[in-house]
Amino acid sequence: MTTKTPATKTTSKAKTTKKPAASNLDLPNNPLIFEIFDLASKQRSKAKKVEVLQKYNHDALRMLLIWNFDDSVHSALPDGPVPYSGYAEQTTQSGTLSTKITEEVRRMYEAGSFSLGASDTDGKTTLRRECKHFYHFIRGGNNGLTSIRRETMFINLLEGLHPLEAEVICLVKDGKLSDKYNITKEIVSEAFPQIVWGNRG
Repeated sequence: MTTKTPATKTTSKAKTTKKPAASNLDLPNNPLIFEIFDLASKQRSKAKKVEVLQKYNHDALRMLLIWNFDDSVHSALPDGPVPYSGYAEQTTQSGTLSTKITEEVRRMYEAGSFSLGASDTDGKTTLRRECKHFYHFIRGGNNGLTSIRRETMFINLLEGLHPLEAEVICLVKDGKLSDKYNITKEIVSEAFPQIVWGNRG
């Protein structure tokens, strides 16, 4: 007499795919440049800073980093503060960029969001869009411009940008990005080893 081994019951559980948890390195689509620098600056380790810069790599980002950190790139603009009235200025007087930034940051916090990316609906332009014009502001980039014309173009650019984007390019023109953001040339070199430093004059 043969005994049958009872068939083992197989229960098939429906597979549920879990959504990956949002990374603390996530930004909106097409983040503004100041958001990328801000996120990189907040990272505690060099590796994480590198990761942020690589994740949000863009022509404008690399151009600004080269302009700031490459000793052979010289701004054709005067050092120091730039006259600034802000985009579509209607309610406040013209003032310094830092004053306008304070007002803009306050509005952002009141709205409950500090992260803008492509959701910024105020009609401003961005450093991503304007990077093709950066050469006008570098020595040797467009020698045909008069100083007054160049400075007027720069002010017009600033006034079309979000104030925190405008702050970035003002820091970069003076080589002072590291005064505001905890980002060094060493970090940039590791993030973008393809950048060849020097001989850009």
